[in-house]
Amino acid sequence: MTNFPETSLHVIHIDEPELEFANGQILDHQKDGLYLYGPCWAPKNREISIGLVATKKGESLFREWLAMMSKGVRVPKPKKREKKFRPHLSDFPGLQEAYGIAVRSDDITVYNLSKTEIEDRTSLENHHEAVARTVDLFLSPIEEHLKNEEKTIDVWIFAVPELVFERCRPLASGRRSVELTPGEFSRKQKAKVELPLLADVIDMRGESVFDDVPDFHRQIKARLLKLAQPCQLVRETTLAPGEFLNRAGNPIRGVQDPATISWNLATALFYKSQEFPPWKIANMREGVCYVGLVFKLLPNHPDNHACCAAQMFLSEGDGVVFRGANGPWMTEKKEFHLSKSAAKKLIQQVLKTYRTKFGANPKELFIHGRTKFTDDEWDAFSEVAPEGTNIVGIRIQSTHGDTKFYRDGDYPTIRGTALLLGPRDAFLWTSGYVPRIDTYLGPETPNPLFITVLRASADSPPEIEIVLRDIMSLTKINYNSASYNDGLPVTIRFADKVGEVLVMGSAKDAERQPFKFYV
Repeated sequence: MTNFPETSLHVIHIDEPELEFANGQILDHQKDGLYLYGPCWAPKNREISIGLVATKKGESLFREWLAMMSKGVRVPKPKKREKKFRPHLSDFPGLQEAYGIAVRSDDITVYNLSKTEIEDRTSLENHHEAVARTVDLFLSPIEEHLKNEEKTIDVWIFAVPELVFERCRPLASGRRSVELTPGEFSRKQKAKVELPLLADVIDMRGESVFDDVPDFHRQIKARLLKLAQPCQLVRETTLAPGEFLNRAGNPIRGVQDPATISWNLATALFYKSQEFPPWKIANMREGVCYVGLVFKLLPNHPDNHACCAAQMFLSEGDGVVFRGANGPWMTEKKEFHLSKSAAKKLIQQVLKTYRTKFGANPKELFIHGRTKFTDDEWDAFSEVAPEGTNIVGIRIQSTHGDTKFYRDGDYPTIRGTALLLGPRDAFLWTSGYVPRIDTYLGPETPNPLFITVLRASADSPPEIEIVLRDIMSLTKINYNSASYNDGLPVTIRFADKVGEVLVMGSAKDAERQPFKFYV
């Protein structure tokens, strides 16, 4: 245990967490581990079934990309004045070679969409209706497939035209929009229906189209929650940036190099088509469960009610999202706090699922949040804690320039540096220079996370170094990409994205779903 003299601060380094791959092999680098050993769990379905919803052009671009991924993708040659060797980039060896899965091009289930119909729907007068009807267009083939076809699809791919991205998101700049109130919209729809030629084509959902934020990506995810169908959205400009040029002849948007994109898409395909993720945290303590709390204001709610949820993650890396109760959770200080009964119910769901999976209660349950817990919240957590389970409350806050560390050399503070302020508080640099890849990928001097061990139901909380190691480990299980690490632990990293999906009216009946459906 570290002693903390009053006159000094302690700086330590948390070693880079290691990951486990096939046959128990250990490395700290996802791409190297997959390249050398393969995923830690053998694929359940080595040939995965893909459903593709796209325009004819989108289908062509995706097939070309899939053929390239199957063969392997080299990193681009260094430009002039760049290092000849760039260790933060890795050749993509191929879908079969790295992940043990394959997609047969002749086995893709394709549903083509009309570019003209996409244009018409995204151009509708009211933004909410335009987005809702565009989402209908993309989802109707899936709904029909589930009703009428026996073939099971492992992952649905949406190849999204840039037009949809420009027009079907909040504050979209690529469209002219007349924002109607729900009442005005309903009256206009009713008037249109009375016209004989329009009666069959008018969307009669009325004011329910306002239950969802006008965001294509979020509405797709929310509506597929009910269908329990994992999906991956990819923009056409990501698949072929060179085919979408501006007036100067340059790509209209910058993207990562093709090898990196292939790594990320392949990771998502494996994660969303298999029972377990491609890697897991190595040497994690047994019986430990991590929970991140999620809060998001409900759109257009007159009393500023919010949705709450819990994200549960295990050392194996798999996650589950539990929806809690909606309510007046935002305080005058703009913080979110649950009532005692809501906090109890949420953590009880987590414990029940853990017992179902492992046949016993966790030894430790770490609850990560962005603020301190109220007495009511903590009393609720403590009261539902089974005998033998130590519940630990951890606050994780991002900092914004108040605390900086500088070091000699070309790169900033090494990732894993921690400034210990006492037995319960520390600054932790989860972003910084990484010797393994010989670079720092951030745009400026990195800011640390401020970590506080708030409370524990046992006699004493775990040592701060143990908490910091756990948080570092949780920055390496983002299965939506193959990045070396994130700057935030997964319990906090996706809280906003999960919340954005859960507050959608389309997701109101979703209570417990695998994390893969949200990302």
